Amino acid sequence: MLAEIRGLNEECGVFGIWGHEKAAEITYYGLHALQHRGQEGAGVVTTDGNTLKLHKKQGLVNDVFKNVDFSTLRGHAAIGHVRYATQGERSIDNVQPLLFRSQKGSMALAHNGNIMNAYSLRGELESAGSILQTSSDTEVLAHLIKRSEKNNIEVALKDALKRLVGAYAFILLDEHKMYVALDPRGLRPLSIGRLGSAYVVASETCAFDIIGATYEREVYPGELITISEQGMDTTRFAELEQRNLCAMEYVYFSRPDSDLNHVNVHASRKKMGIELAKEAPVNADIVTGVPDSSISAAIGYAEQSGIPYEIGLIKNRYTGRTFIQPSQELREQGVKMKLSPVRGIVEGKRVIMIDDSIVRGTTSRRIVRMLKDAGAKEVHVRIASPAIQNPCFYGIDMSTKQELIAANHSIDEICALVGADSVAYLSASGLEHAIVKEESMNQGVCMACMTGKYPVTEKDQTEIAYTRC
Repeated sequence: MLAEIRGLNEECGVFGIWGHEKAAEITYYGLHALQHRGQEGAGVVTTDGNTLKLHKKQGLVNDVFKNVDFSTLRGHAAIGHVRYATQGERSIDNVQPLLFRSQKGSMALAHNGNIMNAYSLRGELESAGSILQTSSDTEVLAHLIKRSEKNNIEVALKDALKRLVGAYAFILLDEHKMYVALDPRGLRPLSIGRLGSAYVVASETCAFDIIGATYEREVYPGELITISEQGMDTTRFAELEQRNLCAMEYVYFSRPDSDLNHVNVHASRKKMGIELAKEAPVNADIVTGVPDSSISAAIGYAEQSGIPYEIGLIKNRYTGRTFIQPSQELREQGVKMKLSPVRGIVEGKRVIMIDDSIVRGTTSRRIVRMLKDAGAKEVHVRIASPAIQNPCFYGIDMSTKQELIAANHSIDEICALVGADSVAYLSASGLEHAIVKEESMNQGVCMACMTGKYPVTEKDQTEIAYTRC
């Protein structure tokens, strides 16, 4: 589904490089590859060994760096960030990386995820005299580090990370080192690569491909990596637990050319379609997918069912960013602007429409109506993931439970509401089978928004309106 229209968005993407003379330029290209993870703002911080230099703005990566003289950002290391802001939080103060300066040295932070106990930590810090400059939970980590009595930043960082509850992928840069950390459950994606002798870190491996880097490995849950002139060192700040990488990374958020936890995203989506065809077959003439993330699943469904795959919907890529309009009326109009049915393909046909998920249901209703207005005899909606019935506390801008159609209506009611001839979802076991390799040890996926089983359960209920990422 078109996440920008339906209100389901990933929080952000992070990128870092150490040991390259054109670190800022490389980071620009890396952020370009991660643009799908956030469109509200972008930034980069570099170090030359003496000074940290920052450039960040609101907007798309191309706009943020359009007139930048990269010679002013010269350095051998850099970290970058792309951000999606929830409504009311589009402030330059919250655009990352966040840069902090002090007499003891400077540091910059880039973060993907959500610190669930940030509200209580923030209150504790303010009571102790800290003055926080943003509404971002990312800033909490910086203050925890700075308030530490430990002179060793690595020890202070480990102590600070142990106090955080939630999902997070951090890259921290100071004048002399880069630090990389992933939460103990590994809910957010983060990988390490090499570009010649340089080290590269990114939310998705597609960023490695665009700069010509090679993939090395995943960052492990609870791992803290230190990168410096001496090379790369690794330690742990938390005990190893079963990994629970977010299932929605595979279902929607990540690019199909990325590999997450040794699983290719396109391949996993295709398997979702295959499993869906086994679980929810239907007599029809063609299979079509809602561009772009559902195409892989639609191909898998068609392959398994023997029903031909056709391009029944076309995505218009030049309509502008209408999704930022807040009203539901404009959001629904955006569906019509973004998608067009191919009348010559769907007219007179029984159509299986594959989509990755349904959140509110308004967009699905509009697409079903478009297909029927174009002459489709029947439209059978098949969703390549389980029903989304619960909010996400781990860094995805998920709607509240009251707004989730599957949390408040039965399958038959959803079918009637969207105007389809039938609706069926992939089971949780089917989704897990499509994602997790059978030989994988200590690996799982987080499906909390679908099953209600949260791998990290301690949370601040007051956090709902708090700025994540």
